[in-house]
Amino acid sequence: MKRITVPEEGIETLFGSYDENLKRLESLFNVKIRTQGNDLIIDGESASVDKVDRVVSQLSSLIRDGFKLTNADVKTAGDLVSQDTLVDLRDHFLKGSLTAAGKKRVAPKTVNQRKYLDAIEANDIVFGIGPAGTGKTYLAMAQAVAFLIAKKVSRIILARPAVEAGEKLGFLPGDMQEKVNPYLRPLYDALYDMLDTERVARYIERGTIEIAPIAFMRGRTLNDAFVILDEAQNTTSEQMKMFLTRLGFGSKAVITGDITQIDLPTGRMSGLIEAMKVCGNIEGVEFVQFDDRDVVRHKLVQQIVKAYEAFTAAGGTSRPLPAAGRADAARGAAAAPADAVRGEVAGGARPADREPAGAVNAARGEPVEPRA
Repeated sequence: MKRITVPEEGIETLFGSYDENLKRLESLFNVKIRTQGNDLIIDGESASVDKVDRVVSQLSSLIRDGFKLTNADVKTAGDLVSQDTLVDLRDHFLKGSLTAAGKKRVAPKTVNQRKYLDAIEANDIVFGIGPAGTGKTYLAMAQAVAFLIAKKVSRIILARPAVEAGEKLGFLPGDMQEKVNPYLRPLYDALYDMLDTERVARYIERGTIEIAPIAFMRGRTLNDAFVILDEAQNTTSEQMKMFLTRLGFGSKAVITGDITQIDLPTGRMSGLIEAMKVCGNIEGVEFVQFDDRDVVRHKLVQQIVKAYEAFTAAGGTSRPLPAAGRADAARGAAAAPADAVRGEVAGGARPADREPAGAVNAARGEPVEPRA
């Protein structure tokens, strides 16, 4: 058992509405927490109690120093300590916040997201690889906007392969920009979350922000730019090599993708997978891997990602039919040839080569109606 004193000004934030934050810490670390005035009394295994102590003590220190914490920050702090006991929450919250043009504060919520932002600061080419919802594109966009506002780069270039997710959309109406916009919409969504609509429109009109399919990168040299390639798992080997060799002086490139969601035609090598093998040992190129613990969307998304990973690890085979189902399928398969021999089809439809209803046998001396 351990007793921790919480500063008066931090009780509302650390406890949460109806003690929701304390309940989450109980669930996360498998402990029991009781309140007694400004004190928390924690019961549980020693290691788990120490983790709760680290969360509460470090957050209390931040509050005493005037840092404004939210309920989301308390949740993030618990998740961080559960992943890495030695994490420095003060360093994470003070160093990790990005203010994209003053619209909102963007902060990494997991250890890998913190590593991702640090890698972007330290390297000119960074690969962010992991499942959906881990913040790969969103954090890269926030970093790009922060670089632009701080005048570390003069423009942002956002690229994406124009590949459908398992279906063919056919020919789309409109001019070139209207045709490719549906493929680039996720980039616009993230951008509008960082900047005001009018400001985005002004930047795009001036060419300060450019959003285009990767096919338009051929032959260009991208100087003094922050370049983001999204959905890189859908690039071909040739496209990835072309993109990586576009980088000019004073530029950074961030490549994001999920190698479990490749929409290329069967037999085509993903440029992202190839780049992981080719560029893995090049100094100045950093790879950051995300996993299901980094998913920051709806809580069910994390469970879905884990379920698919387990399914793939088990061989990815579908469950076999039970014996009764196999017997029914076998009888159905055998029945089809028999029907064909009798010249019948399912539903009582007549084959095209049979005489139509009403036809009379000419051998009986009766007329035969002409075929339709």
